[in-house]
Amino acid sequence: MEYTYRAEIVANQSVQDVITELLEEKIENIEYTVIPGVMGKGRHSKKLGNTIWPELNFILFVYTDKEGADKITEIIKTVQNRYPKEGISLFLIPGLSES
Repeated sequence: MEYTYRAEIVANQSVQDVITELLEEKIENIEYTVIPGVMGKGRHSKKLGNTIWPELNFILFVYTDKEGADKITEIIKTVQNRYPKEGISLFLIPGLSES
């Protein structure tokens, strides 16, 4: 497979299992990396893992082709619609290739 996209998903930890299960179900042989416990500030709230802002995010990276990027986009849209207040973002970075 030629990796032409890097997909970065940043979302509340509360939806991590939902997202990873859908990715594994819909994309055969998907490989990804998760960075748990990520702190940050979005448009609507902070997630700092402390007593004032107790929630945290996670980041998930996938290197994939166009078909995989399209499936990831569909999956994230589905999860965003199901959980509209959880701050789920997808960033697709095109132009990568396998060395």
